[in-house]
Amino acid sequence: MSTAFPPGFLWGVAMAGHQNEGGNVDSDIWFLEHTTPTLFREPSGSACNGYELWPADLDTVAGMGLTAFRFSVEWARIEPRRGEVSEAALDHYERVIDGCHERGLAPIVTFNHFASPHWFSAAGSWLAPDAAQLFAAQCDRVMGRFGDRITAAVTLNEPNLEQLLQAGGKLPAEAEAVKIEMLAAAARAAGSDRYFASNVIPAAAQDDFQAGFTVAHRAAREAIKARRGDLPVGVSIAMSDEVALPGGEHRRDARRAAVYDHWLRVARDDDFIGVQNYERTYHGPDGEVVPDGPRNGMGTAVEPASLAGAVRYAHEVSGVPVLVTEHGIQTEHDELRAGFIPAALDALGEQIAGGTPVLGYCHWTLMDNFEWIFGYGPELGLLSVDRNTFERTAKPSAGVFAEQVSRLRSAPVSV
Repeated sequence: MSTAFPPGFLWGVAMAGHQNEGGNVDSDIWFLEHTTPTLFREPSGSACNGYELWPADLDTVAGMGLTAFRFSVEWARIEPRRGEVSEAALDHYERVIDGCHERGLAPIVTFNHFASPHWFSAAGSWLAPDAAQLFAAQCDRVMGRFGDRITAAVTLNEPNLEQLLQAGGKLPAEAEAVKIEMLAAAARAAGSDRYFASNVIPAAAQDDFQAGFTVAHRAAREAIKARRGDLPVGVSIAMSDEVALPGGEHRRDARRAAVYDHWLRVARDDDFIGVQNYERTYHGPDGEVVPDGPRNGMGTAVEPASLAGAVRYAHEVSGVPVLVTEHGIQTEHDELRAGFIPAALDALGEQIAGGTPVLGYCHWTLMDNFEWIFGYGPELGLLSVDRNTFERTAKPSAGVFAEQVSRLRSAPVSV
């Protein structure tokens, strides 16, 4: 069987520092986890102890036959206090970069995966007048240390996430109320007049944050390109595959305009658009419709073709290649994941064969980890993790993913 996945296609997994490393004590998310009241189900604590166990984790990734590893550099570790740069933290991430190359893995670096320094968020977060300048300086220092060995750069992770959650009714009114109370309490505890985090944004501040994120992304891209003009740079966004049933076209188009189109237009000046897809949304004339059949942990239908649909729309609007920076399924039933992965990759291959340029695919995630306000409940990993010993155990889906990558890498390319 021929395939559309070309030589050089990046096959990887994606992870994030705060969710996996543990002990990110100088970050805003850590501060909010320990605020009263808090929207976070539980604190991140030691997470998966990935800051110490990364060499073995990279061995696992390479052992699966993958060729790429997406991870984030944690700004709060590198600049724990404003103007104080930790050379030890830069040394650590440089070792991870070199560890990737030693194992034949292309490093895809996310410069901000939600968590930021506590001092940054206490000073107004992305709404502060100098936020973009501060973030650009962080990008510059990272690039100055090991930018010559990065394969692709993602500036911001899902700056539209809260808009997607709110548009889809995923955050109940009581959660919004707790969020506002938590942020107010955090501001008082920090001695500031306001406090935010990238994935904890009040509904009333969404437009302001979109503007702030946009300026920050562009400043980061400029700083990265100043160090290395040939490095592919993009932003990743959260995308559901929006599908209209008869009469639902207006609702579908309104959702796209409200949640995705701004960033897809911004990406026209980038080298790629990062797509992060976990579900499909069906729009009927009277609202969303959930079809019968298996459900994921998010309560939506299991639709393997959703990734291909999101990728198609992202490219149609942006006009740039797509990098699948995240894709997976939240479920405690690994057999569902094991069946989901091959079907999703086959549909993606068909989309590529139809002419949509896709640079790579990163599965979220290598192992079950800290899923922000939901704590350690959701399971999206190819590996499970013992919460006490941190021992990783491969699930059957890890073998399935490895087998699919091997099959697709070795198949002849369609022309």
